[in-house]
Amino acid sequence: MYAHGLKRVIDFCLSLTAILLLSPLLTVLIVVGAIAMKGNPFFTQQRPGKDARIFRLIKFRTMSNAKDKDGNLLPDEVRLNGYGRFLRSTSLDELPELINILIGDMALIGPRPLLVKYLPLYNEEQAHRHDVRPGLTGYAQVHGRNTVSWEDKFEMDVYYVRNLTFGLDLRIFFGTFAAVLKRDGITSATSATMEEFRGTPQDEQEKVDII
Repeated sequence: MYAHGLKRVIDFCLSLTAILLLSPLLTVLIVVGAIAMKGNPFFTQQRPGKDARIFRLIKFRTMSNAKDKDGNLLPDEVRLNGYGRFLRSTSLDELPELINILIGDMALIGPRPLLVKYLPLYNEEQAHRHDVRPGLTGYAQVHGRNTVSWEDKFEMDVYYVRNLTFGLDLRIFFGTFAAVLKRDGITSATSATMEEFRGTPQDEQEKVDII
């Protein structure tokens, strides 16, 4: 019952309440973001949701559009300015996703919505992460976030899908506050954000099958 109806009702009520309560903060971030980013403070991008249906995710922009002399965007670590780092370290950049939750594209808790171009790269097991709505936070986000491998992250996503309960969502909800306060897992070991997913090598898939 929870996963097939009550969860959506809770998501709607909590996201609406959060938007109303946080509206002063959101207004400040919009104004400051427009100044810091020299323009549009929002970042929107197509992402796959439940059953891999595409929706437009909205976040606060954390990287500038700085380009090199040839017109190519500079590396993430260069475009990620001080204000953007602050937004990411506090997870404030995720707040506009409350709108995605309100309209039903996302849930408060679920696997994070990733890039559309990753869809053909998932193996059969990993693709099950799209059996539920993607979340503002999730099981993987309170168990390492960007410090764990893609394979471990997807394994945790599928674990969540197959063990979805109100109790699990509640543990993730409160675990998220602890992770944000400690600012854990914001960057990976080798990147300012997270390395691009290029598919799971066959030998890694075999390890998962054996386990």
